Amino acid sequence: MKVLLLEDEKSIRDFIRINLRRENYEVVEAATGEEALALAEEQHDIEIAILDVMLPGIDGFEVCSVLRQKYPRIGIIMLTAKSQEVDKVMGLNNGADDYMSKPFSPAELLARVNALHRRLSPVTPVQQEETNKINLHPFTLLLDERKLINQGQEIVLTPKEFSIIKLLGENVNKAISRDEILTAVWGQFFVGDLKVVDVNIRRIRQKIEQDPAHPAFLETVWGYGYLWRKDTVDAGH
Repeated sequence: MKVLLLEDEKSIRDFIRINLRRENYEVVEAATGEEALALAEEQHDIEIAILDVMLPGIDGFEVCSVLRQKYPRIGIIMLTAKSQEVDKVMGLNNGADDYMSKPFSPAELLARVNALHRRLSPVTPVQQEETNKINLHPFTLLLDERKLINQGQEIVLTPKEFSIIKLLGENVNKAISRDEILTAVWGQFFVGDLKVVDVNIRRIRQKIEQDPAHPAFLETVWGYGYLWRKDTVDAGH
């Protein structure tokens, strides 16, 4: 697993690199946003990007947005010295899967990277074929390939978006609370705001709904959470 590390402070970059390599991650480093984007262009096997926010020139938010557009399956973790909620939401809106506020412990960062790595890794094909997909008419969720298909066309999802749809698809017509979604998708030790769930739901709706303001599939259960609406599921599937 190759990790792109973008951090302008060399001491922090060295600290993170040493801990990642102890876990057998291959690390490529960048000190500027421009350098990070050039590395992503040159090396096509980067699977996770760890991006500092406050940078000279192109900041981490812009790098995140470009990476998400060009490489939609890459896992992205944002690092910020700020604790303001607006910075976290801005990172998530730009396509980040996770965020951490400085200062942070190496153990927590590694836990976040490992969790994202597990979600990105394909499932070993030991299940029967019919259990390797979830039919959510008109969509099909291919579990081994981690793809969402609609009428033969792939709808490209981030790792977190895929995990949310998988969770809701496995519990059709059942309301899942924001807390449950947060724990199942981000992990029980995630320290963050429930708004991360809402941000990702909004991004999913932009991809799957004809009218995201009036969703036909991903229904809001006000004051609680979300569900995949019953009458949108083809009973024949």
